[in-house]
Amino acid sequence: MDLIRMSHVKKTYKNGVTAIYDLNLKIKKGDFVFIIGSTGCRKSTLIKMLYREEKPNSGTILIGGLNVGRLRNNKVYKLRRKLGVVFQDFKLLYKKTVYENVAFALEIFGTPKDEIYSKVLKSLELVGLKHKAKNYPTELSGGEQQRVAIARALIGNPKIIIADEPTGNLDSQNSHEILSIFKKMNENHITIVMVSHDPLIASYSSRLLYLKDGKIEKELFKGNKTQQEYFKEIVSINSKEMQKMLD
Repeated sequence: MDLIRMSHVKKTYKNGVTAIYDLNLKIKKGDFVFIIGSTGCRKSTLIKMLYREEKPNSGTILIGGLNVGRLRNNKVYKLRRKLGVVFQDFKLLYKKTVYENVAFALEIFGTPKDEIYSKVLKSLELVGLKHKAKNYPTELSGGEQQRVAIARALIGNPKIIIADEPTGNLDSQNSHEILSIFKKMNENHITIVMVSHDPLIASYSSRLLYLKDGKIEKELFKGNKTQQEYFKEIVSINSKEMQKMLD
């Protein structure tokens, strides 16, 4: 069964620029999908439509049975409860502690305090930051801040995690640690849709979509390939596409 289905989706901005052209995409429960492509290929537009930051002009987006494009603004929370979203720039509240940042979403929905307490500590434990619950974001490294953001995304027990360049501001060591967390989440049957421009990061996926000019240009599956073999295949596609741009 498809957890996410996009059918003939088109997105055109008010300035007349069409970002997404007749896009069709199916993602099943438990998939780990990477979307890559060169700068300006509209990866983030696609991602924003999944969590209803943007609305399509035409076509259908179904997520867990919800028609995302037709959701009224006051019903978007029904979609957001199914999702966890992780951003490149963390989007933490710097005047709140780590605990308070992770608890915030549950507090908005009126979750009982004792339930919030147990869920927050469980989420922080999953990302290895239970011991930093009383710290403020400014007291953490970039990698630790991103782990807080992941804990926050996990707090509602989502079926899907959407991540927009989650390692974009991190060094290679922290990137590897963050990707290991995502990998573990996927092994626990959470569906992950992630945007990246980095072929090495993308080689952690089970499936890769290469987006170009608002369309899915190519699709790869890891299958039985080693991560190194998969990485080489991704690099090869990237190199060919870059060469086309230069020709």
